[in-house]
Amino acid sequence: MKTFFTWSILSLFFIISCNANNKSNSEISLRKEKNHIISTTKTDPNIRNIQVALLLDTSNSMDGLIEQAKAQLWEIVNELSYAKCGHNKIKLEIALYEYGNDGLPSQEGFIRQVLPFSNDLDEISKELFALTTNGGNEFCGKVINTSINQLGWKKSNDHLKLIFIAGNEPFTQGPVNYKDAATDALEKGITINTIFCGNYRQGIDTQWKHSADITYGEYSAIDHNRETIHIATPYDNVILELNNKLNKTYLYYGNQGAQKRKLQAEQDHNARSYSSANAVSRTVSKSSGFYKNKSWDLIDAVEDESFEIEEVEKEDLPQELKDKSKTELTQYIAEKSTARKEIQQEINELNKKRVQFIKENSKKEGTSLETALLNAIKKQGRKKAFTWEE
Repeated sequence: MKTFFTWSILSLFFIISCNANNKSNSEISLRKEKNHIISTTKTDPNIRNIQVALLLDTSNSMDGLIEQAKAQLWEIVNELSYAKCGHNKIKLEIALYEYGNDGLPSQEGFIRQVLPFSNDLDEISKELFALTTNGGNEFCGKVINTSINQLGWKKSNDHLKLIFIAGNEPFTQGPVNYKDAATDALEKGITINTIFCGNYRQGIDTQWKHSADITYGEYSAIDHNRETIHIATPYDNVILELNNKLNKTYLYYGNQGAQKRKLQAEQDHNARSYSSANAVSRTVSKSSGFYKNKSWDLIDAVEDESFEIEEVEKEDLPQELKDKSKTELTQYIAEKSTARKEIQQEINELNKKRVQFIKENSKKEGTSLETALLNAIKKQGRKKAFTWEE
Protein backbone atom coordinates (compact mmCIF):
# COMPACT_ATOMS: atom_id res chain seq x y z
CA MET A 1 0.00 0.00 0.00
CA LYS A 2 2.85 2.33 0.86
CA THR A 3 4.55 1.57 -2.46
CA PHE A 4 1.33 2.24 -4.35
CA PHE A 5 0.92 5.59 -2.57
CA THR A 6 4.49 6.62 -3.40
CA TRP A 7 4.08 5.81 -7.09
CA SER A 8 0.78 7.69 -7.15
CA ILE A 9 2.40 10.82 -5.78
CA LEU A 10 5.29 10.57 -8.29
CA SER A 11 2.86 10.04 -11.17
CA LEU A 12 0.82 13.06 -10.13
CA PHE A 13 3.99 15.17 -9.94
CA PHE A 14 5.03 14.00 -13.41
CA ILE A 15 1.65 14.94 -14.89
CA ILE A 16 1.73 18.39 -13.27
CA SER A 17 5.29 18.96 -14.55
CA CYS A 18 4.36 17.95 -18.10
CA ASN A 19 1.31 20.22 -18.04
CA ALA A 20 3.47 23.09 -16.83
CA ASN A 21 5.96 22.49 -19.63
CA ASN A 22 3.18 22.25 -22.20
CA LYS A 23 1.73 25.53 -20.96
CA SER A 24 5.13 27.18 -21.23
CA ASN A 25 5.63 25.87 -24.76
CA SER A 26 2.13 26.99 -25.73
CA GLU A 27 2.78 30.49 -24.45
CA ILE A 28 5.99 30.62 -26.48
CA SER A 29 4.27 29.36 -29.62
CA LEU A 30 1.64 32.13 -29.37
CA ARG A 31 4.37 34.66 -29.95
CA LYS A 32 5.31 32.96 -33.20
CA GLU A 33 3.59 33.03 -36.55
CA LYS A 34 0.31 31.08 -36.69
CA ASN A 35 0.38 27.52 -38.05
CA HIS A 36 4.13 27.50 -37.80
CA ILE A 37 5.84 24.12 -37.59
CA ILE A 38 9.47 23.68 -36.61
CA SER A 39 10.98 20.82 -38.59
CA THR A 40 13.99 19.06 -37.14
CA THR A 41 15.80 15.92 -38.21
CA LYS A 42 18.02 13.40 -36.46
CA THR A 43 21.51 12.59 -37.65
CA ASP A 44 24.30 10.11 -37.03
CA PRO A 45 26.22 11.24 -33.90
CA ASN A 46 29.45 10.90 -35.90
CA ILE A 47 28.28 13.40 -38.52
CA ARG A 48 28.61 17.17 -38.26
CA ASN A 49 26.38 19.09 -40.62
CA ILE A 50 27.04 22.41 -42.30
CA GLN A 51 23.55 23.69 -43.09
CA VAL A 52 23.43 26.79 -45.27
CA ALA A 53 20.14 28.49 -46.19
CA LEU A 54 20.81 30.95 -48.99
CA LEU A 55 18.13 33.67 -49.32
CA LEU A 56 18.62 35.63 -52.53
CA ASP A 57 16.86 38.82 -53.57
CA THR A 58 15.70 38.27 -57.17
CA SER A 59 14.28 41.73 -57.80
CA ASN A 60 15.29 43.66 -60.92
CA SER A 61 18.53 45.12 -59.57
CA MET A 62 19.94 41.76 -58.48
CA ASP A 63 21.08 40.24 -61.77
CA GLY A 64 24.70 40.68 -60.72
CA LEU A 65 24.11 38.88 -57.41
CA ILE A 66 22.57 35.87 -59.15
CA GLU A 67 25.45 35.79 -61.63
CA GLN A 68 27.96 35.76 -58.78
CA ALA A 69 26.09 32.89 -57.12
CA LYS A 70 26.23 30.86 -60.33
CA ALA A 71 29.85 31.66 -61.03
CA GLN A 72 31.14 31.08 -57.51
CA LEU A 73 29.11 28.04 -56.38
CA TRP A 74 31.81 25.46 -57.03
CA GLU A 75 34.64 27.36 -55.37
CA ILE A 76 32.40 27.80 -52.32
CA VAL A 77 31.69 24.05 -52.25
CA ASN A 78 35.37 23.25 -52.70
CA GLU A 79 36.43 25.43 -49.80
CA LEU A 80 33.76 23.92 -47.56
CA SER A 81 34.88 20.42 -48.52
CA TYR A 82 38.19 21.06 -46.71
CA ALA A 83 36.37 21.41 -43.38
CA LYS A 84 37.22 19.05 -40.53
CA CYS A 85 35.66 18.49 -37.11
CA GLY A 86 37.66 15.98 -35.13
CA HIS A 87 37.00 12.44 -36.39
CA ASN A 88 33.48 13.30 -37.52
CA LYS A 89 32.28 13.09 -41.09
CA ILE A 90 31.22 16.46 -42.54
CA LYS A 91 27.95 16.73 -44.46
CA LEU A 92 26.97 19.82 -46.45
CA GLU A 93 23.32 20.77 -46.99
CA ILE A 94 22.26 23.83 -48.95
CA ALA A 95 18.75 25.29 -49.15
CA LEU A 96 17.75 28.04 -51.55
CA TYR A 97 15.06 30.72 -51.34
CA GLU A 98 14.28 33.63 -53.61
CA TYR A 99 12.40 36.71 -52.46
CA GLY A 100 11.48 40.23 -53.61
CA ASN A 101 10.23 39.17 -57.04
CA ASP A 102 6.81 40.27 -58.36
CA GLY A 103 6.53 36.95 -60.16
CA LEU A 104 6.26 35.17 -56.80
CA PRO A 105 2.94 34.67 -54.95
CA SER A 106 1.93 37.83 -53.08
CA GLN A 107 0.07 35.77 -50.46
CA GLU A 108 3.38 34.11 -49.58
CA GLY A 109 5.09 37.48 -49.19
CA PHE A 110 6.81 37.31 -52.60
CA ILE A 111 8.87 34.37 -51.33
CA ARG A 112 9.58 30.95 -52.85
CA GLN A 113 11.41 27.96 -51.46
CA VAL A 114 13.44 26.98 -54.49
CA LEU A 115 15.03 23.97 -52.81
CA PRO A 116 14.84 22.55 -49.26
CA PHE A 117 18.05 21.36 -47.60
CA SER A 118 19.79 19.18 -50.15
CA ASN A 119 23.20 17.60 -50.69
CA ASP A 120 22.47 17.05 -54.39
CA LEU A 121 24.97 19.50 -55.86
CA ASP A 122 23.74 19.05 -59.43
CA GLU A 123 20.20 19.92 -58.35
CA ILE A 124 21.45 23.01 -56.49
CA SER A 125 23.35 24.14 -59.58
CA LYS A 126 20.31 23.56 -61.81
CA GLU A 127 18.05 25.65 -59.59
CA LEU A 128 20.57 28.49 -59.37
CA PHE A 129 20.84 28.65 -63.15
CA ALA A 130 17.05 28.73 -63.46
CA LEU A 131 16.65 31.87 -61.31
CA THR A 132 15.45 35.03 -63.04
CA THR A 133 14.89 38.55 -61.73
CA ASN A 134 11.83 40.79 -61.68
CA GLY A 135 10.68 43.89 -59.76
CA GLY A 136 9.12 43.35 -56.36
CA ASN A 137 8.88 43.91 -52.62
CA GLU A 138 11.76 42.66 -50.48
CA PHE A 139 10.53 41.38 -47.11
CA CYS A 140 13.69 40.30 -45.27
CA GLY A 141 12.07 39.48 -41.93
CA LYS A 142 9.43 37.38 -43.69
CA VAL A 143 11.86 35.28 -45.73
CA ILE A 144 14.08 34.64 -42.68
CA ASN A 145 11.02 33.63 -40.66
CA THR A 146 9.84 31.33 -43.46
CA SER A 147 13.22 29.61 -43.81
CA ILE A 148 13.40 29.00 -40.06
CA ASN A 149 9.94 27.44 -40.01
CA GLN A 150 10.07 25.39 -43.20
CA LEU A 151 13.54 23.86 -43.25
CA GLY A 152 14.74 20.70 -41.52
CA TRP A 153 17.23 22.30 -39.16
CA LYS A 154 19.22 19.92 -36.99
CA LYS A 155 18.34 19.96 -33.31
CA SER A 156 21.83 19.80 -31.84
CA ASN A 157 23.95 22.94 -31.64
CA ASP A 158 26.99 20.83 -32.55
CA HIS A 159 26.00 21.45 -36.16
CA LEU A 160 26.73 24.64 -38.07
CA LYS A 161 23.34 26.21 -38.87
CA LEU A 162 23.58 29.35 -40.99
CA ILE A 163 21.29 31.70 -42.88
CA PHE A 164 22.77 33.99 -45.53
CA ILE A 165 20.48 36.71 -46.84
CA ALA A 166 21.57 38.99 -49.68
CA GLY A 167 19.76 42.05 -51.06
CA ASN A 168 19.76 45.83 -51.25
CA GLU A 169 16.49 47.19 -49.81
CA PRO A 170 15.86 48.30 -46.19
CA PHE A 171 15.73 45.32 -43.82
CA THR A 172 12.66 46.76 -42.11
CA GLN A 173 10.15 46.12 -44.90
CA GLY A 174 7.33 43.59 -44.76
CA PRO A 175 4.87 42.06 -42.28
CA VAL A 176 7.44 40.31 -40.05
CA ASN A 177 9.70 42.39 -37.83
CA TYR A 178 13.29 41.40 -38.55
CA LYS A 179 14.11 41.64 -34.82
CA ASP A 180 11.53 38.97 -34.03
CA ALA A 181 12.82 36.74 -36.84
CA ALA A 182 16.43 37.17 -35.69
CA THR A 183 15.53 36.48 -32.05
CA ASP A 184 13.74 33.29 -33.15
CA ALA A 185 16.86 32.22 -35.05
CA LEU A 186 19.06 32.91 -32.03
CA GLU A 187 16.85 30.75 -29.80
CA LYS A 188 17.21 27.86 -32.24
CA GLY A 189 20.97 28.15 -32.61
CA ILE A 190 20.77 29.51 -36.16
CA THR A 191 23.15 32.32 -37.13
CA ILE A 192 22.02 35.01 -39.58
CA ASN A 193 24.65 36.53 -41.86
CA THR A 194 23.64 39.52 -43.96
CA ILE A 195 25.12 40.55 -47.30
CA PHE A 196 24.16 44.05 -48.42
CA CYS A 197 24.55 44.64 -52.15
CA GLY A 198 25.78 48.22 -52.11
CA ASN A 199 27.50 50.79 -49.91
CA TYR A 200 28.73 49.49 -46.54
CA ARG A 201 27.40 52.48 -44.59
CA GLN A 202 24.02 52.35 -46.34
CA GLY A 203 23.64 48.72 -45.29
CA ILE A 204 24.22 49.70 -41.66
CA ASP A 205 21.73 52.56 -41.88
CA THR A 206 19.04 50.23 -43.29
CA GLN A 207 19.50 47.67 -40.46
CA TRP A 208 21.31 44.91 -42.36
CA LYS A 209 24.08 44.87 -39.78
CA HIS A 210 21.73 44.95 -36.79
CA SER A 211 19.96 41.76 -37.88
CA ALA A 212 23.28 39.92 -38.08
CA ASP A 213 24.39 41.36 -34.73
CA ILE A 214 21.35 39.90 -32.94
CA THR A 215 22.51 36.35 -33.75
CA TYR A 216 26.26 37.15 -33.55
CA GLY A 217 26.52 36.75 -37.30
CA GLU A 218 28.55 38.63 -39.90
CA TYR A 219 27.54 41.68 -41.91
CA SER A 220 29.18 42.27 -45.30
CA ALA A 221 28.70 44.72 -48.14
CA ILE A 222 29.58 43.61 -51.66
CA ASP A 223 29.68 45.00 -55.17
CA HIS A 224 27.17 42.54 -56.60
CA ASN A 225 27.75 43.81 -60.13
CA ARG A 226 31.45 42.99 -60.11
CA GLU A 227 32.25 40.25 -62.57
CA THR A 228 33.81 37.11 -61.11
CA ILE A 229 37.41 36.70 -62.21
CA HIS A 230 38.51 33.10 -62.77
CA ILE A 231 42.27 32.61 -62.91
CA ALA A 232 43.43 30.11 -65.50
CA THR A 233 46.24 27.77 -64.41
CA PRO A 234 48.64 25.37 -66.19
CA TYR A 235 46.72 22.44 -64.66
CA ASP A 236 43.26 23.26 -65.99
CA ASN A 237 43.34 21.33 -69.26
CA VAL A 238 44.57 18.15 -67.60
CA ILE A 239 41.86 18.40 -64.91
CA LEU A 240 39.19 18.88 -67.58
CA GLU A 241 40.44 15.81 -69.44
CA LEU A 242 40.21 13.88 -66.18
CA ASN A 243 36.63 15.12 -65.80
CA ASN A 244 35.73 13.35 -69.05
CA LYS A 245 37.24 10.14 -67.68
CA LEU A 246 35.47 10.66 -64.35
CA ASN A 247 32.09 10.97 -66.05
CA LYS A 248 32.57 7.57 -67.70
CA THR A 249 32.71 5.91 -64.28
CA TYR A 250 29.07 6.76 -63.49
CA LEU A 251 26.67 3.82 -63.76
CA TYR A 252 23.11 5.02 -63.52
CA TYR A 253 20.17 2.94 -62.30
CA GLY A 254 16.53 3.40 -61.30
CA ASN A 255 13.61 5.28 -62.79
CA GLN A 256 15.38 8.64 -62.79
CA GLY A 257 18.93 7.39 -63.34
CA ALA A 258 19.19 8.41 -66.98
CA GLN A 259 17.69 11.84 -66.23
CA LYS A 260 20.12 12.42 -63.36
CA ARG A 261 23.03 11.41 -65.57
CA LYS A 262 21.81 13.95 -68.13
CA LEU A 263 21.51 16.59 -65.39
CA GLN A 264 25.14 15.97 -64.44
CA ALA A 265 26.20 16.70 -68.02
CA GLU A 266 24.02 19.83 -68.13
CA GLN A 267 25.68 21.23 -65.01
CA ASP A 268 29.10 20.53 -66.50
CA HIS A 269 27.96 22.65 -69.44
CA ASN A 270 26.61 25.41 -67.18
CA ALA A 271 29.95 25.64 -65.39
CA ARG A 272 31.80 25.85 -68.72
CA SER A 273 29.48 28.67 -69.81
CA TYR A 274 31.37 30.97 -67.43
CA SER A 275 34.88 29.80 -68.17
CA SER A 276 37.03 26.69 -68.37
CA ALA A 277 38.43 27.68 -64.95
CA ASN A 278 34.92 27.50 -63.49
CA ALA A 279 34.45 24.09 -65.09
CA VAL A 280 37.67 23.05 -63.37
CA SER A 281 36.22 24.18 -60.03
CA ARG A 282 33.18 21.99 -60.63
CA THR A 283 35.42 19.03 -61.52
CA VAL A 284 37.23 19.47 -58.20
CA SER A 285 33.85 19.50 -56.44
CA LYS A 286 32.97 16.23 -58.16
CA SER A 287 36.09 14.74 -56.63
CA SER A 288 35.18 15.79 -53.09
CA GLY A 289 33.29 13.90 -50.41
CA PHE A 290 30.32 16.24 -50.86
CA TYR A 291 29.53 15.00 -54.37
CA LYS A 292 27.60 11.78 -53.79
CA ASN A 293 24.81 10.39 -55.97
CA LYS A 294 23.72 7.14 -54.37
CA SER A 295 20.11 7.70 -55.48
CA TRP A 296 21.09 7.09 -59.13
CA ASP A 297 24.73 5.98 -59.35
CA LEU A 298 25.58 2.34 -58.58
CA ILE A 299 29.11 3.08 -57.40
CA ASP A 300 27.99 5.56 -54.76
CA ALA A 301 25.00 3.36 -53.90
CA VAL A 302 27.02 0.24 -53.06
CA GLU A 303 28.96 2.21 -50.45
CA ASP A 304 25.74 2.29 -48.44
CA GLU A 305 25.50 -0.87 -46.34
CA SER A 306 21.71 -0.93 -46.69
CA PHE A 307 21.89 -1.08 -50.50
CA GLU A 308 21.30 -4.49 -52.14
CA ILE A 309 22.31 -4.83 -55.77
CA GLU A 310 19.89 -7.77 -56.14
CA GLU A 311 16.98 -5.39 -55.54
CA VAL A 312 17.76 -3.40 -58.68
CA GLU A 313 15.60 -4.66 -61.56
CA LYS A 314 17.31 -5.48 -64.87
CA GLU A 315 15.14 -2.95 -66.70
CA ASP A 316 16.41 -0.23 -64.35
CA LEU A 317 20.00 -0.74 -65.52
CA PRO A 318 21.64 0.78 -68.60
CA GLN A 319 21.66 -1.46 -71.68
CA GLU A 320 25.30 -2.55 -71.33
CA LEU A 321 24.64 -3.94 -67.83
CA LYS A 322 21.32 -5.74 -68.36
CA ASP A 323 22.84 -9.09 -69.39
CA LYS A 324 25.47 -9.29 -66.67
CA SER A 325 25.14 -11.82 -63.86
CA LYS A 326 25.24 -10.66 -60.25
CA THR A 327 28.91 -11.72 -60.02
CA GLU A 328 29.82 -9.95 -63.25
CA LEU A 329 27.92 -6.81 -62.24
CA THR A 330 29.55 -6.71 -58.80
CA GLN A 331 32.99 -7.09 -60.36
CA TYR A 332 32.25 -4.41 -62.97
CA ILE A 333 31.11 -1.96 -60.29
CA ALA A 334 34.25 -2.66 -58.25
CA GLU A 335 36.46 -1.96 -61.27
CA LYS A 336 34.69 1.30 -62.01
CA SER A 337 34.88 2.29 -58.34
CA THR A 338 38.65 1.73 -58.31
CA ALA A 339 39.03 3.74 -61.52
CA ARG A 340 36.97 6.60 -60.08
CA LYS A 341 39.01 6.80 -56.89
CA GLU A 342 42.25 6.89 -58.89
CA ILE A 343 40.92 9.67 -61.14
CA GLN A 344 39.63 11.68 -58.16
CA GLN A 345 42.96 11.28 -56.40
CA GLU A 346 44.78 12.58 -59.48
CA ILE A 347 42.39 15.55 -59.71
CA ASN A 348 42.92 16.39 -56.04
CA GLU A 349 46.69 16.26 -56.37
CA LEU A 350 46.59 18.57 -59.37
CA ASN A 351 44.19 20.86 -57.56
CA LYS A 352 46.70 21.41 -54.74
CA LYS A 353 49.10 22.81 -57.33
CA ARG A 354 46.26 24.77 -58.93
CA VAL A 355 45.25 26.38 -55.63
CA GLN A 356 48.85 27.38 -54.92
CA PHE A 357 49.16 28.90 -58.41
CA ILE A 358 45.98 30.95 -57.87
CA LYS A 359 47.21 32.22 -54.49
CA GLU A 360 50.46 33.37 -56.05
CA ASN A 361 48.80 35.07 -59.02
CA SER A 362 45.63 36.58 -57.63
CA LYS A 363 45.25 40.27 -56.88
CA LYS A 364 43.49 41.76 -53.88
CA GLU A 365 39.85 42.12 -54.88
CA GLY A 366 36.81 43.65 -53.17
CA THR A 367 34.43 41.47 -51.19
CA SER A 368 32.30 39.14 -53.33
CA LEU A 369 29.47 36.77 -52.48
CA GLU A 370 32.03 33.96 -52.24
CA THR A 371 34.35 35.75 -49.79
CA ALA A 372 31.42 36.98 -47.68
CA LEU A 373 30.05 33.44 -47.38
CA LEU A 374 33.34 31.71 -46.69
CA ASN A 375 34.64 34.26 -44.19
CA ALA A 376 31.44 33.97 -42.14
CA ILE A 377 31.25 30.18 -42.36
CA LYS A 378 34.85 29.70 -41.24
CA LYS A 379 34.62 32.21 -38.42
CA GLN A 380 31.41 30.70 -37.06
CA GLY A 381 32.57 27.15 -37.74
CA ARG A 382 35.62 27.60 -35.55
CA LYS A 383 33.34 28.35 -32.60
CA LYS A 384 31.92 24.81 -33.02
CA ALA A 385 35.29 23.04 -33.43
CA PHE A 386 35.28 23.06 -37.25
CA THR A 387 38.70 23.69 -38.75
CA TRP A 388 40.08 24.52 -42.19
CA GLU A 389 43.56 23.97 -43.50
CA GLU A 390 45.06 27.34 -44.34
